Amino acid sequence: MASVTLRTIIETFDLEIITEYGSFDDVRISVADVTRPGLQLAGHFEHFGPDRIQVLGNMETAFLEKLEPADRVERIDALFSKGIPCLVLSRNHTATSEMIESSRRYRVPLLRTSDATSSFTSSLVKFLHVELAPRMSLHGVLIEVYGEGILILGESGVGKSETALEVVKRGHRLIADDLVEVRRVSDSTLLGRAPEIIRHLIEIRGIGILDVKELYGVSSVKMQENVDFVINLEIWDEKKTYERLGLNEETTEILGIHVPSITIPVRPGRNLAIIVEVAAINFRQKSMGYNAARALTDRVFGKNSH
Repeated sequence: MASVTLRTIIETFDLEIITEYGSFDDVRISVADVTRPGLQLAGHFEHFGPDRIQVLGNMETAFLEKLEPADRVERIDALFSKGIPCLVLSRNHTATSEMIESSRRYRVPLLRTSDATSSFTSSLVKFLHVELAPRMSLHGVLIEVYGEGILILGESGVGKSETALEVVKRGHRLIADDLVEVRRVSDSTLLGRAPEIIRHLIEIRGIGILDVKELYGVSSVKMQENVDFVINLEIWDEKKTYERLGLNEETTEILGIHVPSITIPVRPGRNLAIIVEVAAINFRQKSMGYNAARALTDRVFGKNSH
């Protein structure tokens, strides 16, 4: 099961550490949900998820302030006793002595942010959905062409990296070469990125490893991008019949999502970078409702009908 360390969350959101016990690297979050424990502070723990990050905002702190001291201690202690991963105070709320004591007793980290509660929780949930999403690694190249995330797949040596380099030289951006980490962040969205160790690097046979960011500048690379379209490269097979008009809609299944795709045969003399550019533009046109192949078919049938 995918997980993210509490240390990563603290560093990403610049959280203030009020109390710390052990290593934040040992606390791992594996649920992409955040709880504002209003009901729990009122004593209702049915269906409570103790593995979720707990956030206290204005409403929760106002409720606690109205309780009698003994009740406040009991309610806070009950929340910490459930084994929660941490408690975050939003809007720079003060950590009360009861919170600090329960944090110490159950060794639960107490953290704080200056962000508004709704802003912090929505950002945290979005972050966790990405980090904990189902994922797989694909041997391919991910580039951004005219705002579209293009995943290029194909056998080793077919020319994926060379095509990507030429596309970058034409003003587009590289996300990943050789190995693409793809995550399913929603029922219809795939997000791709490069493993950190090879980020911004590209391998060209005969030359070796190149740092695209250093060669072409920061505008030539991107950390991550949606996988909108798949281009399958394959060596030209004279016995195979390839699509001529583009009427047939192909898809490639990745993590249960069917992504629009095409197959491009490779042989000497074909400028694959230009073909990739045109494929990206054509895909965008189709997404906006215009299909050149269907328009041609309509013209032909229209002429025949007269």
